[in-house]
Order: sequence, then C-alpha cells, then structure tokens
Amino acid sequence: MKTISADKIKKTIAQLCVKANLELRPDVLAILKKARNTETSKRAKKLLGAIIENANVARAEQLAICQDTGMPVVFLAIGQDVRISGSLQQAVNKGVELGYKKACLRNSIIKDPLARGKSFYSPVVVHVDIVPGSKLRITVLPKGFGCENKSLLKMFSPTAKIEELKGFIIDAVKSAGPDACPPYVLGVGIGGTADLASLLAKKALLRRLGARGSKLETDLLKAINKLDIGPMGLGGKTTALAVNIETHPTHIAGLPVALNFSCHALRSATAAL
Repeated sequence: MKTISADKIKKTIAQLCVKANLELRPDVLAILKKARNTETSKRAKKLLGAIIENANVARAEQLAICQDTGMPVVFLAIGQDVRISGSLQQAVNKGVELGYKKACLRNSIIKDPLARGKSFYSPVVVHVDIVPGSKLRITVLPKGFGCENKSLLKMFSPTAKIEELKGFIIDAVKSAGPDACPPYVLGVGIGGTADLASLLAKKALLRRLGARGSKLETDLLKAINKLDIGPMGLGGKTTALAVNIETHPTHIAGLPVALNFSCHALRSATAAL
C-alpha cells in the first residue's frame, strides 16, 4: 500500500494549474502549426499564425494563454493500492487556489449558480476513477466557458442511423459558428447514460491530437472543415483541429450522444505520483 499525502497532491495540482494555463499542450501546438501549413486561405493562415504566436508569447513571458482561465476540471485516476493521508477534496480545491493565485489567473467560480455574486477560485469540478496499481494520476483541464456553453446532449432512438448522429454533430458546429473561438477540438461521448456520455465527451478532449482516428472521427472532421467557418469564424478550411470520440456500452433502449467543444486553446496538464 502506497501512501500519498494530501499536501503533496495540493502542491502538484497547483503546479499543473500554472502549467496548463501558461503552456499550450505540445500536441495542440503541433496540430495548429500543421493546419497553418496546409491552410489555403491567406487570412485563415494569418489568424492561425497569430494563435501560435500568442501561445509562444504566453509560454515565454509566463502569461495566461487566454484571459478566461476556465473552470478547473480535475481528473483523478487513483490506484486501488494507494492510500491518501488527509482530505483529498480539500487538497484539490486548495491546490487550485494556490496555483491560480501564484500565476495571477482569473477567479471565475461563483458558489451559487442562481444568485451569482462574488467569484472565487473554488470549489472545482472533480472526477474520480479507481484503477489498478499504486499510482495517482492527476490531470487538470481549465475549461473556458465560451466553448463549454456550446455543449449539447441528445438522446437518440436506438434505431438511429449513423448519418443522424453525424448531422447532429455537424449542425452543432454550424450553430456554434464563430462564438466559441474556432478552430475547435470536438469531444464526443457516445453510449452509457446521459451523464456518462457528457463525461466521455469531456474526457475525449484529453486524448492526444493528431493520432490516427476512427473512420467516424475522420469523416466528421472532413465534413466540419467544409463548413468554411474557419479560424475565429472568418473563413477557411480549418474549422476544427480534431474530433475525438469516446464510447461506452449502453442500454438496448437508448443511444446517448454528447458533444463538448473546446476552443483552439485546449489546455491541460498531467502528473503521476
């Protein structure tokens, strides 16, 4: 049995919050550069260049990639042979507060969603998976709400054809248009229950971009990039950088499909203890 202190978890999460907000993921930066090289629209190519320059300046100057430093979503994959000494929930929230204050990141969390009021750094959203082994894997995903607001869930008939699912996803991108800062990364969750499909869609954003995708992912990406929304909604063939799909077994009577948008500033950082 491996023991990990809550204090160590707090400090690790603080570091991940800083890294995620100041340093764009290497796979995201690489696929942005690839898109710039293959883009045929001069304006779209220029905009992609500006997005890349912004990421480079943020890293060099240790500044936030985007002013919306998001609602931190923390994923914990806890090995079944791990023992945590201290309060895990408190460690997560205090770690986020510590990291966000250290890097002078915006506090965007309101504690009452209806009354609104003053903003804070926490509480944040936490998802926990119990996995084999004696390690704790921590991922911090700062989720901006310009793109989070475009999330969708549809409960399809189990007899729905694949073209209906494609149409739902493509229409969602059409509807989002320029509003969520394209080019997008689209996380899609299929199966499970309504809540699990939504979680799968968000987890799909954590997958490395640029790896060989399924036929459905490839087909969707091609169709979306024919919409001519383009970078920042000003035209071009780079409306989306990737479509990542995660699936789970579901009930014979249903077919949940969830969609989670990310803007071009897809930020996350991971560490293992």
